[in-house]
Amino acid sequence: MSQPPDDLSDFSMLELFRVEAENQVAVLTAGLLEVERDPAAAKVLEALMRAAHSLKGAARIVNLPAVAGVAHAMEDCFVAAQRGTLRLGQNEIDALLRGVDFFAQLARGSEKDIAGWETVRAEQVAEILEAVKEVGEVAAPTLTAETVPPVASVRGEQAVAVAGAAAEPAAGRVVRITAETVNRLLGLAGESLVESRRLQPFTVSMQRLKRLQAEVATTLDGLRQSLAEENVSVRSGAQLDSMVSRLAECREFLAGRLTELDAFDRTAVRVSSRLYQETLAVRMRPFGDGVRHFPRLVRDLAQSLGKRVRLEIAGANTQVDRDILEQLDAPLMHLLRNAVDHGCETPEERRRDNKPEECVVRLAARHRAGKLVVSVADDGRGVDVERLRAAAARKQSLTPEVAEKLSAAELLDFLFLPGFTLRETVTEISGRGVGLDVVREMVAAVHGEIHVVAPPGRGAEFQLKLPVTLSVLRALLVEMAGEPYALPLAQIVSTQSVLRTQVQRVAGGRHFVRDGQAVQLVSLARVLERDEPLDFGTELSVVVLGVRGTRFGLAVDRFLGQREIVVQPLDSRLGKIRNVSAAALLEDGTPALILDVEDVVRSMARLAAGGFGAGEISGRSQRRVLVVDDSLTAREMLRKLLAGQGYAVAVAVDGVDAWNVLRAGQFDLVVTDVDMPRLDGLKLTGLIRSDARLRTLPVVMVSHKDRDEDRLRGLAAGADEYLTKSGFRDEALVEAVGRLTGAIRMQIV
Repeated sequence: MSQPPDDLSDFSMLELFRVEAENQVAVLTAGLLEVERDPAAAKVLEALMRAAHSLKGAARIVNLPAVAGVAHAMEDCFVAAQRGTLRLGQNEIDALLRGVDFFAQLARGSEKDIAGWETVRAEQVAEILEAVKEVGEVAAPTLTAETVPPVASVRGEQAVAVAGAAAEPAAGRVVRITAETVNRLLGLAGESLVESRRLQPFTVSMQRLKRLQAEVATTLDGLRQSLAEENVSVRSGAQLDSMVSRLAECREFLAGRLTELDAFDRTAVRVSSRLYQETLAVRMRPFGDGVRHFPRLVRDLAQSLGKRVRLEIAGANTQVDRDILEQLDAPLMHLLRNAVDHGCETPEERRRDNKPEECVVRLAARHRAGKLVVSVADDGRGVDVERLRAAAARKQSLTPEVAEKLSAAELLDFLFLPGFTLRETVTEISGRGVGLDVVREMVAAVHGEIHVVAPPGRGAEFQLKLPVTLSVLRALLVEMAGEPYALPLAQIVSTQSVLRTQVQRVAGGRHFVRDGQAVQLVSLARVLERDEPLDFGTELSVVVLGVRGTRFGLAVDRFLGQREIVVQPLDSRLGKIRNVSAAALLEDGTPALILDVEDVVRSMARLAAGGFGAGEISGRSQRRVLVVDDSLTAREMLRKLLAGQGYAVAVAVDGVDAWNVLRAGQFDLVVTDVDMPRLDGLKLTGLIRSDARLRTLPVVMVSHKDRDEDRLRGLAAGADEYLTKSGFRDEALVEAVGRLTGAIRMQIV
C-alpha cells in the first residue's frame, strides 16, 4: 500500500484524498474477498470498518458528501456484520464491491473530475447507495444535484487535516519527481557503474609495466656484474650505479601508485555500484502494487463461469522495475484469465476428481540467479496433450505424421501462436486465439523467456524469467568485421567453436550437428546484409540462438566476452531497425549495437527458406513478390507456388518484418495474411498506402476469414484482392498476382 508523503505543501486536498482513496480501496477489496470466503473473520471485518470510516472522514474534510454517504453506509454494513446481525454473502459482497468501484474511480480521476463528480454522477451515487442500503437495511442520506455543493481545492496548512485522516505518514521526507528524471538518473548511474570498471584494464597494464621494470632491473644487475670484471672508467661505473638507483626509485614509486590506484579502483566500483543500486531502488516498486487488482478480476471472472477460484499472491514485496511492472499487467491478465477459464474446473468436476471445490491460482514473484521470475500456476485440469495435438494439426495444417512426431514441449509451444485456441466456440472470455501471443511478445520485448509446464490433470504453470531492470543488460559481446555487437545472455542457448570438418553443406545451406540435431549455420554478416563471405578457417565461433523451439547457429569472427552494458534506446525517429533493438557504449567508448534476437532468428529463418539476400534476385525483368505470413506452412506453400510460376519470391514472418523488407528493397506485389503478431495485414496495408514510394504497390490478402464484412474490411484497408484460405485455389492466386504485376499482359503481348 502506498504511503502519503510527509511534505504536504505542494499537494492539494483532493490530491491527498486520492491517495487516501487508493489506499483504502486496496484494503476494502482484499478484505471483502477474504470475507466472502470466511464471513465471520473478525479481524478482517474490523479492518473493513476502519477503512470505510477513514474514507468517510476524509470525504467530509474535502466536502464530498456523496462519497461520505457511500462510505458511511458501507461502514454501517460492516458494523452490523461484526455484531452478527448481518451475514455478508455473495450478493451482499457484490453490492459492497460496487461501492469500492466507485471509490476506485475517484482515486483514478483528476482533480477536475472529482470536483464535478457529485453533480454529474448524482444518479450513479444514488444507485450505489440504494444497493448498499439494501444490504444492511441502514439509512443513507438522500443526495441530489441541488444539495451537493461544489468542491474547493485547499492547500497549505489545511492539508494537515487530510493527512490526519489518511494512513500513517511515511518514515522520511518525500519529494515529487518525474519518471523521466528517474530514468535519466538511472541511465547516468548505469554509465557510472560501467565507466568505473574502465580502471581495471588500466591497472592490469600498469602491473605489466611493473613486471617490465623488474625485468630491466634484472638485466641491469647482470650488466653491472659483467662490467665489474672489465676495466671500465669510474665515470661509467658511477653512471651505471645511478641508473640502477633511479630504476629502484621508479619501481618503488610505481608500486606506491599501483597500491593507490588499486584502492581507488575498488572504491570507485563500490561507490558506483551503491549509486546505481540506490538509483535503481527509486525505479523499483513492490510487485504487490502492480497486481492488487487481480484478486477482484479472478473472483468476478470465476463467478461468471460458475466456478470457485481463489487467487494467492506470493512475493508481494518483491521489488520490480516499474517499467517491467507496467508491461506485466496485460500478460498477467491473459495468464490469469486462461487459468480460470481453461485450467480451473467447476465445483462439480472437481468433486468428481476428489479435489476441493475451490480451485487455487497462485501468482508469485521472486528474484533468482539475477533474474525476476514471475509465475502463474493453477491446480486445475492441466493441458490435454492429445487434444492439443489434434488442434495443432487442424489449425496449422500439419500432416498426421508430422503432428504425431511432435513432443509435449513442442505442442505446448503452439499455445503461444497468434490465433491459436483450444476452444471450439467463441465466448466473451476466450476462443478468439488472442492472449498468449501477447505474453510471448512482451517477454521477448524485454529480453526474457517463458516456459510452461502442464501435465494433464495436475494443473499448469507459466513461468516468466525477466531481467530485474531494463537499464543495464548482461550481454555477450561478439565481433564481426572489426565491429562489436551485443547479444542478450538470456536469449542465448550456448556458444561453441565449430571445426571446419564439422560443417556440412546440405541443400544449399551449411549445418553442424549439436546434441544429435542439425543446426543451420548463418553468418552475422549475411544477417546484417554486409555481403561478406563466411570465412571457414580452422574453426568458427558460433552463438546458438533459439526462439520457439527453433535453433540456429550465428557465426561471428570472435567472442569478446560477457559484459554488463548500459542500454541506450535508439532515437524514435529511426523507427524499428531490423535486427537491432538498442545501442550501448563499451568501456573504451566504442559504440556497439544490441541485436534483437527475435528479429535475428527471423532473418536467419528467412535466409534459410530462400528469402531475400545478396545475389538471390537476378534482374529486374523478373517480377518480385513479397509473401507475408506467420505460419511456416502457409508461407512455404505460397512461396513455392509463386516461385514455380517464375516469380522471384521473398518472405517475411510478420507485418513488422515485411515493413522493414519493403522499405529496404523493390517489389512488384505483396501477398499477406491478415492475422499476424506485432503488425497484422490490415495495418501493414495501411502503412503501404500511406507511404509515398509504396502507395501504388499492389496488395493481395489471403486470410482464413471468409465473411463478407472481413472481405470488405480488407478491401477498405487498401487491398487490391482478398482471397480466403478456406476456398483457396492455386489458379485464383496465380491469376491475381499475374494480373496485378502485369505478368499476364506481358505474356499475351
